[in-house]
Amino acid sequence: MALRIMKVVKRDGTHEPFDYQKISGAIFKAAHELLSERDAKIVLELTLPKVLVVFKQYRRNVIPIEEIQDVVEEALMRSGYPQIARAYILYRTHHEDIRITKDKLGVKDELKLSLNAISVLKERYLLKNAERLLVETPSEMFRRVASHIAKAERAFSSKKEGFYRDKFYEKLTSLEFLPNSPTLMNAGTSLGQLSACFVLPIEDSIDGIFSSLRAMALIHQSGGGTGFSFSKLRPKNDLISSTKGLASGPVSFIQVFNAATNVIVQGGKRRGANMAVLRVDHPDIVEFIEAKLSEEALENFNISVGITDAFMRAVERNTDFSLINPRTKKVVRQIKAKTLLSLMTLCAYKYADPGLVFLDEINRANPLRAVGAIEATNPCGEIPLFPYESCNLGSINVARFVKNKKIDWGRLRETIFLAVRFLDNVIELNTYPLPEIEAMTKRNRKIGLGIMGFADMLIRLRIPYNSREAVHFAHQLMRYIRKASFEASLGLARERGVFPNWKHSTYGKKNVRIRNATLNSIAPTGSISIISGCSSGIEPIFALSFTRNVLEGAQLFELNPLLEEVIREEGIYSRKLMNYLKGETSLACMKHVPSFLKKLFVTAFDISALEHLNIQAAFQEFTDNAVSKTINLPEHATVEDVEAIYRKAYQLKLKGITVYRYGSKNRQVLVKGAPASGIGLANDYNGGCLKHSCPS
Repeated sequence: MALRIMKVVKRDGTHEPFDYQKISGAIFKAAHELLSERDAKIVLELTLPKVLVVFKQYRRNVIPIEEIQDVVEEALMRSGYPQIARAYILYRTHHEDIRITKDKLGVKDELKLSLNAISVLKERYLLKNAERLLVETPSEMFRRVASHIAKAERAFSSKKEGFYRDKFYEKLTSLEFLPNSPTLMNAGTSLGQLSACFVLPIEDSIDGIFSSLRAMALIHQSGGGTGFSFSKLRPKNDLISSTKGLASGPVSFIQVFNAATNVIVQGGKRRGANMAVLRVDHPDIVEFIEAKLSEEALENFNISVGITDAFMRAVERNTDFSLINPRTKKVVRQIKAKTLLSLMTLCAYKYADPGLVFLDEINRANPLRAVGAIEATNPCGEIPLFPYESCNLGSINVARFVKNKKIDWGRLRETIFLAVRFLDNVIELNTYPLPEIEAMTKRNRKIGLGIMGFADMLIRLRIPYNSREAVHFAHQLMRYIRKASFEASLGLARERGVFPNWKHSTYGKKNVRIRNATLNSIAPTGSISIISGCSSGIEPIFALSFTRNVLEGAQLFELNPLLEEVIREEGIYSRKLMNYLKGETSLACMKHVPSFLKKLFVTAFDISALEHLNIQAAFQEFTDNAVSKTINLPEHATVEDVEAIYRKAYQLKLKGITVYRYGSKNRQVLVKGAPASGIGLANDYNGGCLKHSCPS
């Protein structure tokens, strides 16, 4: 007798097709809680037919989901599996608790996202009405974004809009690709500002400085983050010829920008993030390096010293280094290069700032050297930009392309091509904060396609993060992404034309017709990795359990679900083992844990600084923009460790470096273990950005 049941009534009243495979999966998972995979399959083979016999007797074609679950419980009991029936009930209760919690959050979740993802989406991304009530679901958000970005196709071929609307929606809802936060927040809205990253000029005049302050305010209000080079400002106590007064110096103006950021909330959703860069040869460099000795100082800024080859040569030779007044171009004084580097390392060791930006390395790789030199980056350092330039970022969740310990390279390639097209479309549709930004952005058409979920991908491939194999694989993966991104941009150039500054670029000189001046970057992916339920950027897993301080004071407790996944796949699952591991932050010192698990689930603090650096360098080799990565150090690390990292980063030709010693800030984004309050939400792991400004 054939099944008449066609539809299932879900708890929210909506209907979905009846699918006995879902019933099969639930029975297997309940059995697998107590039994091996082989025995769980036997339970399924004995129980599922009894369930289907009951359903074949139904004369209705619609059935409530609760009734399905009651039938499954009874079938398990009649088959002689009361303990498995109990496990099924607990599984059912757990999911019911999650559903109730989501209902309390007021979010209808058609996509089965984690509670942490739902919490972040509710606070920052989903549209609200005038009473601040939600008027959008996660699925509707992705539909809004996909539909808006596909409208760019009209300028080139009206026949393609519908096709790419559906393709973009598929990639977004599968969480295989997500764009930067402003695109998710603002696409298809009246605000319409879609870029995360901007760099603004700071000219040596009151008019220039406060024009940029106004521009920063507009960018922050629309959801973007800003980077600045303050290197052109005359030093403290330098002469101001028009008033015969004395200059207050770059640090004083950074404080003004910081104060302005305090009162502007990005798009009504989050406070802005900034990067301040000062060249290492600026006379006020010592004051700049020490600007964040207090945790309350410049709380809205990451700061980085702009390092030059000349400075690093002086460090190696242990010679003096000249500090030069940018107004007069004259040497003001000399300082021991090693002394200056030691000051940077001491401040980074104690207070997590400054980072370093290697300016000469950035400009050696700059495809538009004829246009000018790059002096600054976005807030997390992954996008070096010209003044008034913006960039649009997106990240592919590479963990979702691994199945049965193998990579689906074809599906990854398809996703790369769609993502490059998506980001190029963003440039067409963006509502830019200033006409100067629109002009500069469209002349160069820079995009930054990167990845997230790299640590998860390694775990699913059974590759330890701190191994030579991981470095080799990082090369292989990023080389593939770079090649496919390049081919995608070549294809867009044939379809849409090259970027206007192409003739001034290294591509123009080689007659390589490409659509975008830059293609790839590795961002920290703070928020979008929570939505995707994956590890952040290319970071290792931070800890097996940790608390994320987000959303203006909220705490999200996160557990790594891959540990149980691997234990089950390797056939060593037991409740006793899971209870033993529950709540641990690292396996490194635990007894009675298989060695392969300890090697595979290394955390950020189990990994040496050199191993961190080698992964960053592997990705940087095939990334034309830059790589945002934190070199996490344990509390017991030394000042000498930090200096060694800075020197090695330069030798490895990195474009920037950030070091964070755990506990060096009283308030940090990620904290090992459960929150002090005991508040917890979801079981999805996301690592990454420990510092205060992590905007993506």
